[in-house]
Amino acid sequence: MDLGISGRSALVLGGSQGLGMACAQALAEAGVTVAVGGRDEDKARRAAKQIGGGAVAVPGDVSDSAARRSIVERARAALGPITILVTNAGGPPPGPVESHDETVWLAALQTNMLAAIDFARLVLPDMRDAGYGRIVNVTSFTVREPYPNMGVATGVRAGLTGAMRSLSHEVAADGITVNNLLPGLMDTGALERVYMAQAEKKGIPAQEAKSAMAESVPMRRLGRPADFGPACAFLCSVHAGYITGQNLTVDGGLSRPLL
Repeated sequence: MDLGISGRSALVLGGSQGLGMACAQALAEAGVTVAVGGRDEDKARRAAKQIGGGAVAVPGDVSDSAARRSIVERARAALGPITILVTNAGGPPPGPVESHDETVWLAALQTNMLAAIDFARLVLPDMRDAGYGRIVNVTSFTVREPYPNMGVATGVRAGLTGAMRSLSHEVAADGITVNNLLPGLMDTGALERVYMAQAEKKGIPAQEAKSAMAESVPMRRLGRPADFGPACAFLCSVHAGYITGQNLTVDGGLSRPLL
């Protein structure tokens, strides 16, 4: 299917690995030129080279407001107006809510909520000028159904979900859509931190904890980046122009909300 976005430019945050890179690759395959964000400059450059299609690296720490402005400015200078934004950042540490102090919460708010809102604000002028914009935020299935020991991640991402729902109403008439992609138990480095913590807490091998996670999914397997990227590209396409303010869960049926 032709997604109708060939020739557009995208900024994909956290695009140097895992689910972010899957989104960047899927967009590049649709003809989009991608600016790849990530904290590690070498990793971002390697990812951009692997993605191809004129992709460029724009590394930086999304938790820092000055770095956020620099990332957008470098992406715009390299690619022109940014009309597709994918926000994505590594999640906060797992653990019971009571185990995390204020420092952890503030860092999570900055990285996983406020950064995404700020990036959206920074690229909205490009989208309004073009009469076309797609904002996709990678959050988590825990926004729909809280998961044990993921309170910090759930809390800040729920806050982001609320802010982006409001934004979707505010920019809809400008041809801009705002949606969230909610990954489930995906076989990435982020999930490894979770099952390693569970293994340590329960005193079991890491592989046993990982296998138990896979068995908890109705599809009896963990998700893969390849399950995720095409969904991201679709939400950025012309075909998704009447879809906004929504949460698309990619979790193999793990979460069980009615709506």
